[in-house]
Amino acid sequence: MEKNEFFLKRIRELANLSYQRDIVTFSDFLNLNEQNMVSSLKQQFPQVVMETFGGYDNAERQMVAFHPDALAFTWEYPIDCLKIEPKAIKFSENLSHRDYMGALLNLGVDRSVIGDIIVQEKAAWFFCQSKMTEFFLENLCRVRHTNILITKVNDPEEFPHPNLESINGTCASVRLDSLIALAFKASRSSMVSYIESGQVFVNGKLITSNGYEPKEGDIVSVRGKGRFIFDGVSHQTKKGRCGVHILLYV
Repeated sequence: MEKNEFFLKRIRELANLSYQRDIVTFSDFLNLNEQNMVSSLKQQFPQVVMETFGGYDNAERQMVAFHPDALAFTWEYPIDCLKIEPKAIKFSENLSHRDYMGALLNLGVDRSVIGDIIVQEKAAWFFCQSKMTEFFLENLCRVRHTNILITKVNDPEEFPHPNLESINGTCASVRLDSLIALAFKASRSSMVSYIESGQVFVNGKLITSNGYEPKEGDIVSVRGKGRFIFDGVSHQTKKGRCGVHILLYV
């Protein structure tokens, strides 16, 4: 509880600072639960605009920007994208998201300065606070036993795009528990505990109702499992079940 109170106090300070000095202020990278807590404070600061971004569209970990309603200048999020690749592909290991995360945190940095990490084949991209870019460029030289090269990606066109796996299936109704069960190939009853224990978010908002019905295009995130896009209902079967399409982040 104390940790959450300290976090919310910091968010209020950033919002007030933005309003009082007529400037843009930024949070660290926030996880889904923290984003949900910030969203709950919006009504307390009607004079301040809150926007979120994580470096690319639909990022899971995002920064919150606070700025006055009528801001007279342009601004950018202090976010950079860095690419990690092996020096010698022939001798490189098959590295996982956990391997890359471990290598970054072993440098002694806090998780809050790092956004999403996207792994594709023999390379990985991660987003970080701009103030940490030079530190990572100078100090990250190995992931597990693989010697690596790390470079800054300057062209947004070269940013990674997460891979999506297409999943089709049927369910009795478009309920949150049914969609999660389909996405992660589990029973509906086994997914109930995830929802009821506050581990499921829809578009960054905490949802604790099993019967909640996501809308087409909603992003559903389950802590410890992954996330997916609900791509809508494609048809209805003769038995009245809904044919649904899901895009799972892999």
